[in-house]
Amino acid sequence: MTDDILVLGATGKTGRRVVDSLEAAGVTPRRASRATGFDWNDPTTWKQFLHEVTAVYLIAPQDPAHAAQFTDLATTAGVRRLVLLSGRSLDQVPTTFAPGMHAAEAALRTGSTPWTILRANNFSQNFSEEAWTAADLALPVDDTPEPFVDVRDIAEVATLALTTDDHHGQTYDLSGPQALTFDEAVAKISAATGHRKTLTRLTPAEYRSYLLAEGLPEEVATELNALYDAMRAGLLVTPTDDIARLLGRPATSFDTYVSDTWR
Repeated sequence: MTDDILVLGATGKTGRRVVDSLEAAGVTPRRASRATGFDWNDPTTWKQFLHEVTAVYLIAPQDPAHAAQFTDLATTAGVRRLVLLSGRSLDQVPTTFAPGMHAAEAALRTGSTPWTILRANNFSQNFSEEAWTAADLALPVDDTPEPFVDVRDIAEVATLALTTDDHHGQTYDLSGPQALTFDEAVAKISAATGHRKTLTRLTPAEYRSYLLAEGLPEEVATELNALYDAMRAGLLVTPTDDIARLLGRPATSFDTYVSDTWR
């Protein structure tokens, strides 16, 4: 197969690894990103990427209205599989968090194109790419642990769902094999790098004030606090066996992620 699988966000944290995984499976995917002319905020750029595409790896848009618009267009174009990256326990989280993700799940479930939803825990790679890379983290977390998931595992599961018919109508919860507190995760990274990484625990109000002082808009502060509310409530705490069951091997541990990233 070549060019008949479309990967949205192909330069992003999961998208570029989905591209790598598909290529390792002998598939040359079509890549969609701003670099190739795809713009979520300009629907006129979408159609050209869907020409003769049979499957799409879908990253939810920020604008909820774009979710059904894109999936309807994909169905009209003849797409036969939609694989959505979503968030763990999304159905238990208020729509103030990731409204585009909520809308994308709803669009898939009510549409006619076969779909698979990958509900993932927070990524291990958040500690090395973007979100939690600072040497001194300040977050509204407590002792509630989380089984951070390796994005390479997500990419392999996505490849299965994009290339076979065995996963239609399935929602998978993708986690790492062991739940760790943020303090434990930070300690492991510090030990591996030889550089002390610290964590300051904030209250939700302190975190909101911190984000606003950094110049983020109110709606972003509200959305991020909703995510950490879910984390502290334990909605993401329990490891699942979906990755091991689907891939026939254990999910990648946080220790393996750390050694692979900072060896």
